[in-house]
Amino acid sequence: MGTAAFLGCAAIAFGPAAALLLLTVAAEPLRVIVLVAGAFLWLLSLLAASLLWFLSVQLGGPEEPLLPLGAAAAVLLQELCRFACFKLLKKADEGLATLSEDGQSPIPLRQAAYVSGLSFGIISGLFSITNTLADSAGPGTVGIHGDSPYYFITSAFLTMALVLLHTFWGIIFFDACERRRAWGLGLVVGSHLLTSGLTFLNPWYEATLGPIFILTLCTGLWAFGTAGGSFHNVLKCLSCKQEPEGQVMLYSALQVPPEE
Repeated sequence: MGTAAFLGCAAIAFGPAAALLLLTVAAEPLRVIVLVAGAFLWLLSLLAASLLWFLSVQLGGPEEPLLPLGAAAAVLLQELCRFACFKLLKKADEGLATLSEDGQSPIPLRQAAYVSGLSFGIISGLFSITNTLADSAGPGTVGIHGDSPYYFITSAFLTMALVLLHTFWGIIFFDACERRRAWGLGLVVGSHLLTSGLTFLNPWYEATLGPIFILTLCTGLWAFGTAGGSFHNVLKCLSCKQEPEGQVMLYSALQVPPEE
């Protein structure tokens, strides 16, 4: 039973992320480099948040009153590292464009935004659910002392939503930085703070999962539009019809005279 719970929760938490990673990132070396760079920057934010938490506990006393402030500080540090990732990839994009023959970067900034957001989500999900997955493998029975029996599966769904949200936030954040839209940055940071704050309502899972998945859906639609998607493109994709490519036939001005 423990193995089944472990595999099921792991598949729920990282199934969409694994599909995106294998289908859209793994085959492109530059995207893999961006993925690793994004994960490294997220780890830097985790290190800074850990140091800040350690100092605050040493100086501030009880931990419980500091939890909301620590979560907010961790969110702000993650967004700061996301901005650093944007600046880094922007410089790399400009440098690669100057080196290429056609003057275009081999990896557009929108693709880099998607990959960096996915890397933030994967590494964040790994750190948030690793201990939970280890406990789900057993031994033990969830809820035997009156706690909720849905702890593991709820944690898996929350991790899946967090991975997707980070991917969407990366696309929106990079676009807002590129177009200098402060309101877009504010909405990304605000929604991240809201998501983090909603997790404090656990184990009241109905008040956590519902709003977070609604936020995930709305943010996904926003990121889809930001990336240039449209309803017409979705219908074209679902129809599986290929538009005929324009063909140009060139005829030579010299013609062989007809045989008599």
